[in-house]
Amino acid sequence: MGTSRSRGTKAFKRWQSKLENLSNSKRKEFERIFTGDAPKKLTSAIRKFKKESSAASPAIATRKSSELTLNAINSFMQETIGGSADLTGSNNTKSNDMKIFDKNNRKGRYIHYGIREHAMAAAMNGMALHGGIRPYGGTFMCFTDYARPAMRLAALMKIPTIFVMTHDSIGLGEDGPHISR
Repeated sequence: MGTSRSRGTKAFKRWQSKLENLSNSKRKEFERIFTGDAPKKLTSAIRKFKKESSAASPAIATRKSSELTLNAINSFMQETIGGSADLTGSNNTKSNDMKIFDKNNRKGRYIHYGIREHAMAAAMNGMALHGGIRPYGGTFMCFTDYARPAMRLAALMKIPTIFVMTHDSIGLGEDGPHISR
């Protein structure tokens, strides 16, 4: 126990030192992220994106428009971490600039959860509760049954976990009917 306490104390002191030595601008950005505030430039960027998208009026699937929106938002919010329950290519939740988070890249901002909807939702809730991270994850609407307990907890706790649900019908959409587990 003494070894763990000593290691923890040293890690805490290193962290406090790093925090104290941050520049003013980095400290303000750190505080903004942990208070959950959006970046100042985000609102104008979203308005511009919305105006351009409306003018172009593309005939695309809603999941594609969701991907384009995530690209616009994620470029301004470095605190977003996305993911999908084994359906990244179908629900388009990975932004262009996001790298995969895995054992070799802890700086990645995208998580491949595998076929684990409940685990994905629960992990995202944990990230949101910790603070400093705005998690979102996607799956097909019919598979949210597996994530329902964690989704319900997110609602009850009023935490900003974002659930992206696509393919809301088994027979509609550009891909046609899809599987159901």
